[in-house]
Amino acid sequence: MRALAAAATAVAAPTPTRLRLPLLSRTLRSGHCRSSYSSRLLRFSCSATTMGDETSTSVAPQEQESTVQAGSVKQQLSGLVLMSLRATVPEVEVEPMVEVSAKFADYQCNNAMGLWSKVKGSGTSFKNPNAIGQAIAKNLPSSDIIESTSVAGPGFVNIVLSNRWVAQRIQDMLVNGIKTWAPILPVKRAVIDFSSPNIAKEMHVGHLRSTIIGDTLARMFEFSNVDVLRRNHVGDWGTQFGMLIEYLFEKFPNWQEIGSQAIGDLQIFYKASKHRFDNDPEFKARAQQGVVRLQGGEERYREAWKKICDISRSEFDLVYKRLNVVLEEKGESFYNPYIPQVLEELSSKGLIKESEGARVIFIQGHQIPLIVVKSDGGFNYASTDLAALWYRLNVEQAEWIIYVTDVGQQQHFDMFFSAAKMAGWLPGPNEKKFPKTSHVGFGLVLGSDGKRFRTRSTEVVRLVELLDEAKSRSKSELLQRLTENGKIVDWTDEELEQTSEAVGYGAVKYADLKNNRLTNYTFSFEQMLSDKGNTAVYLQYAHARICSIIRKSNKDVEDLKMTGAISLDHPDERVLGLYLIRFAEVTFLTISELYFIRASGSQDADRYVVIVSSSFDLRADMII
Repeated sequence: MRALAAAATAVAAPTPTRLRLPLLSRTLRSGHCRSSYSSRLLRFSCSATTMGDETSTSVAPQEQESTVQAGSVKQQLSGLVLMSLRATVPEVEVEPMVEVSAKFADYQCNNAMGLWSKVKGSGTSFKNPNAIGQAIAKNLPSSDIIESTSVAGPGFVNIVLSNRWVAQRIQDMLVNGIKTWAPILPVKRAVIDFSSPNIAKEMHVGHLRSTIIGDTLARMFEFSNVDVLRRNHVGDWGTQFGMLIEYLFEKFPNWQEIGSQAIGDLQIFYKASKHRFDNDPEFKARAQQGVVRLQGGEERYREAWKKICDISRSEFDLVYKRLNVVLEEKGESFYNPYIPQVLEELSSKGLIKESEGARVIFIQGHQIPLIVVKSDGGFNYASTDLAALWYRLNVEQAEWIIYVTDVGQQQHFDMFFSAAKMAGWLPGPNEKKFPKTSHVGFGLVLGSDGKRFRTRSTEVVRLVELLDEAKSRSKSELLQRLTENGKIVDWTDEELEQTSEAVGYGAVKYADLKNNRLTNYTFSFEQMLSDKGNTAVYLQYAHARICSIIRKSNKDVEDLKMTGAISLDHPDERVLGLYLIRFAEVTFLTISELYFIRASGSQDADRYVVIVSSSFDLRADMII
């Protein structure tokens, strides 16, 4: 347990590279390009191969300097295979097909069958797919990466990596940091829109998945040297503000003098104003007029609106701090001024039609249209989202815009994205080009009864209360173990607090990530906080034990990095080595598919990929 505390407070000995991912520096790049995804990826693969060859010469550890980014192993091998394909069948344009192949080799090239179908009957000298595979293997450029190749069946080229090269690459990670092995992505700037609670309402368990998944994706893009704009698209502009402001004016005419004390608990204040709104027609009419006055820019209403937003924002920030999540707020109000010009552009392109008093865009394949202006003349989510997308594409110059919300909003995003394509803002549905948009949907969080996770009073669970409970349970189990072991006297109150937060919050975040994001999952503190199986606690204990081993060795880890040498003589060492150097490609695949996938069929690989999708903050030993 002392080792766990040491890890949680970051006073333990230096940590193995694999578990230091959150401490990596982030190199941000900016730019904008609309070229083809596949051509850019192949270009990156070829350049990555060249860089890989340049850095593969044996160098004494103490002489190594920061390595040029080389991309993933798969990207480097794809570059070599591409050169071989051009030499083997120069008349055919084809992309390399290189995959992990743990059964027959380390990697496998699967291009031969596809090439055979294209060249047979055209006077080719190849007699069958196997002959093409043999030629691909023969034409592979000389490289320190590859130890040997063999051809099996209908031309499958099996590739075995050089042990010496793998060891050198791990040594490079150790000395220069795993950042040198970040995957090379075909985009330079991305917007990730996640969390996005409503102002004046408390964050609840429904915001948990968006916040965790969105932050994880942002970290992975940032690790891959993409300039990530983390956007919190808060609901800070709508009819509820007329209700809140009028209630504030009514109850506290001197609200400007007493400030935040007038509102007190924002949730109680919201419920009270909502009760008045639902039960008092005269108050409801005033509230509706208040929205008009707010949107018209009336000073008194703007000041009250800002005060309410500030109070709500400070409460959100406390939750984000506990979860170690960073966001930049650009709410609905920010994009509101852009809506008229965006709608004017869409109208000029003939996309907006009149229908039952509203202004709409008809989307092929959908029975109902996308409403962009309501029948009363007001704007809605669609008009705000279109303005936000226009801004992100034209002002922020983003190449990939990702929205992280529940799966229930899938239809809205399908229609919204289709409208943007109709406007010519995005490539067509069959074009693999940038810029592009993606919706990362997720399922519900359920209780043990299989229904939406709620309190006993049937209210949605507040996120603050959920985190408090996770920390409380974690601390209770920690105190029990320390008392039983007779070690409670060795712990300070600060260590107890930090370790309880690390284990409790980490458990909540990891449990979300290890589940299929598209499906619902059952929330269980008992399973989350278990120290057995695929849980955060298990991983944190493993990490703590590693720290303990290092500390007890009395070795200077920094000195070992510079003077020691990686050895892969034992088969298990080689397996671990392959996992480590595949970090970049698993990260790349996860980003490409926006899905936390398996690296292979084993449960251990499942756990590894979730680690790839997350990271450790050793100051709190918190996953993500």
